[in-house]
Amino acid sequence: MTTSGVIDYSARHESFERWVQTPLGRSLLASQRAVLDKELQGLTGARQLQVGLSHRLPLASGTDFAQKIITCPAWHAHMPEGVAVCDADELPFPGDSMDLVILHHTADFSPDPHQVLRESARVLRGEGRIALVGFNPLSLWGARRLVSRHRFGPWGGRFLMRSRMEDWLRLLGFELENSGTYFCTLPLQRKHGASGRRQRLAASSRPHLLPTGAYYCILARKREYARIRTRASWRKSKVISLPGTVGVSSGCASHSSGRVDRRRTEQEQ
Repeated sequence: MTTSGVIDYSARHESFERWVQTPLGRSLLASQRAVLDKELQGLTGARQLQVGLSHRLPLASGTDFAQKIITCPAWHAHMPEGVAVCDADELPFPGDSMDLVILHHTADFSPDPHQVLRESARVLRGEGRIALVGFNPLSLWGARRLVSRHRFGPWGGRFLMRSRMEDWLRLLGFELENSGTYFCTLPLQRKHGASGRRQRLAASSRPHLLPTGAYYCILARKREYARIRTRASWRKSKVISLPGTVGVSSGCASHSSGRVDRRRTEQEQ
């Protein structure tokens, strides 16, 4: 945070990316990849979009989509193809163009998390899915953030309530399919690498019975209700019938021409 009180989100994004390279950060990322691979297994479609903090943290690599796009907030040298540089609350994609949207701690590190969800809903097609990953404030990690004196790594995030994110998704027309917390471990670094318990937690993709995991993952589907088409109300006064038309009402051209023929016959007689 600067002296003026304005949060430097760019610095926090870079700090979180560096933190993920630590032993604890690598274990957390491995757990998130395992959870998303399980939850999104078997999904297919045209386009998958991951809106995150870095292009170096890809998720859901096992899904079967024709095109996979990653967005990040800052440009870096030697970026691969399929990476777009943009803000998460202003995506450069048309509406209804994505089949799957993954938000990887995007709302945690955004000045306007609600707008992030609105933009994701806009670009997602009807019946498409969204996977939202965020830090859980009701955990040991949330307590660590409260007592932390600095905002390095994950401690610079917002740690938004899972119930709040679920309510926002419902307001945007989503139906929740699955929601749980994962990675229930101490937020402490290990000097000699990850312990056996941490490795098992990283490999596990099962949600905890108690909502005390370090992060939550919410899977929701965008509901699109078809509009009921009503029949046009035709009025007979506006219908112009043609001679020989089948099923026309009395007074139309075919009947009028019959009366004219009868008058000519009577005059000839």
